[in-house]
Amino acid sequence: MGTKDIPFDKLEPLIIKHLSKDEYEQTAELIKELSIVKKRGFLTKDELIKICQWKSPRAIRHIKSNTSPTIKKITIQVFNTNYEKEKIELLRELKGVSIPMASAILMLTNPKRYGVIDIRVWQLLYKIGTVKTNPKGLNFSFQEWYRYLKIIQYFAKNFKVKARDIERTLFQVHKLYQDGLLYE
Repeated sequence: MGTKDIPFDKLEPLIIKHLSKDEYEQTAELIKELSIVKKRGFLTKDELIKICQWKSPRAIRHIKSNTSPTIKKITIQVFNTNYEKEKIELLRELKGVSIPMASAILMLTNPKRYGVIDIRVWQLLYKIGTVKTNPKGLNFSFQEWYRYLKIIQYFAKNFKVKARDIERTLFQVHKLYQDGLLYE
């Protein structure tokens, strides 16, 4: 699994002990830069490239192959729907956008409501028993992402913090207990 034994069998005590509201400087700058996106109603190609460089530069070639009009058209639709499944499906129409990348787009433009799903946070949730599928935390389904979203939103509401704060806390805790390689 890639983690040492975690001395928690429930998520709430783990969050109580480790909750951090301190955003990484580079991420805070990017969130600030992207704060105009929701008001404008779409992402530009340059903004999408910056998000990709932040989340997973491996996908940059695919991200850059999207045209500016396509990015604008799709992200207008994303920011105009209240349906999470539609947001994810639309974002995945962009080349290079997987569910983790889609979650990064949503988080960087709305950290109060969203967090980024990735291998670390999912493996931690699996190890504690909060989720029961996908122990490796790879190739997420919409249902897995949506369950994850509801978990972090629940704790964000209870602790009166952003969903990003919960997600980042889980990410940091996984790093704290990581043992060996992240990817086998």
